[in-house]
Amino acid sequence: MLVTWRYRKRRSLIQSFDPRAWLIFYATFIASTLLFWDMRYQAIFLAMALIVVFTSGIRWREMYRAWLFIGGFIVFFSFLTFLTGRGGIELYREEHLIARFAAPFSILGWQPVLRITAEKTAYAMAMLARVFSLASMTILLPYSLNPAHYGVTFRGLGLPDKVAYGMDLTMRFIPTFGRDFNLTLDAQRARGYEIEKISGGLIAQIRKLAPLIVPVTIHAIAGSEDIIDAMDLRAFGVGPRTWLEELKYRRRDYALIGFGVLILLLSISFSLFGMGKFWVPGFLL
Repeated sequence: MLVTWRYRKRRSLIQSFDPRAWLIFYATFIASTLLFWDMRYQAIFLAMALIVVFTSGIRWREMYRAWLFIGGFIVFFSFLTFLTGRGGIELYREEHLIARFAAPFSILGWQPVLRITAEKTAYAMAMLARVFSLASMTILLPYSLNPAHYGVTFRGLGLPDKVAYGMDLTMRFIPTFGRDFNLTLDAQRARGYEIEKISGGLIAQIRKLAPLIVPVTIHAIAGSEDIIDAMDLRAFGVGPRTWLEELKYRRRDYALIGFGVLILLLSISFSLFGMGKFWVPGFLL
């Protein structure tokens, strides 16, 4: 049986719009954000993302695990970028040194040195704002879109029936897989399997995870076969599909789509005129 994300009807900014309109705005937001490296422009998109987050009506306890995982990844990635400056070499060629730290030891004659420059710092800050804006908008989608509207939403965006239904199944696969994994883990623990005591090398650990990996994989394959058989029995794909739910655009939906398209056009225009490129604040120089 397929399960869904923890969706709940709320009075929020996201759920006040048609899901198709919100996905179109989301696409324009993502495309616009990727056009800039200037922190001043990224701050605008970050503010928009935070407004959506705080008006989503989703409580911290409902998605704190996702936030901790995504937030930890973003902070780690940005910190690694700050230390190495990797990726920013294409945006700047000259660096202004702020501080230099040399290790009191050497490795085979090489002394580790950390150089903190204004360009690395600005690039890490821009990366942090950029990725957090993208992640904030993305992480809200599974919790704010009605699972019953997945298929009809993608179909309403112009995708064929097969692709729309495939997207529907894809959206449901991750929570279903997580449910099956937890059930299998509980069942194996009831039989004395202790995952906390797994030790040894990488190959040995993978081999000891077989009581979890094998049942979950087989169950996923069997479940997909059941879905395929059910769709074949209903002659799916023979002709045009009808959908139980029907979505209709309202004025607010057209306004949201227009706002997203306007942001994208302005972003493209600014980018073509050389605006929004990498920028270093004066106080860092």
